[in-house]
Amino acid sequence: MCLFCKIIAGEIPGTKVYEDNDTLAILDIAQTTRGHMLVMPKKHYDNMLQMPQEEFKDLMAKAQSLAQKITTNLDANGINLLINTNEAAGQTIPHVHVHLIPRYDENDCIQIGFSENHYDLNEIASQINKN
Repeated sequence: MCLFCKIIAGEIPGTKVYEDNDTLAILDIAQTTRGHMLVMPKKHYDNMLQMPQEEFKDLMAKAQSLAQKITTNLDANGINLLINTNEAAGQTIPHVHVHLIPRYDENDCIQIGFSENHYDLNEIASQINKN
């Protein structure tokens, strides 16, 4: 049983922020910023690519509602929504979960950057849409 399944089952503690029949939201024990939350389905899926679309839509709707509460009630100026899928993308626990990371200002110790690469965009689009 994975770490998040153990939290969902009540075998190990987690600071619950939201819970219903299908979803659990807890505060991340490694608070990147004040209010960093993890929103996860109670049903186990290794990653979001395995989830049925309707369940994923429901998870994202709940994540959006919780993000609104975070920005309003914690006075956050923004929020990063992050889903790591598989180890190459930084997923360390094989149970799909959404990170809600409140942002307070540009000096809150989070740096997200993108470098520019030059690829043939038409070729990439063609590869994505084949089959």
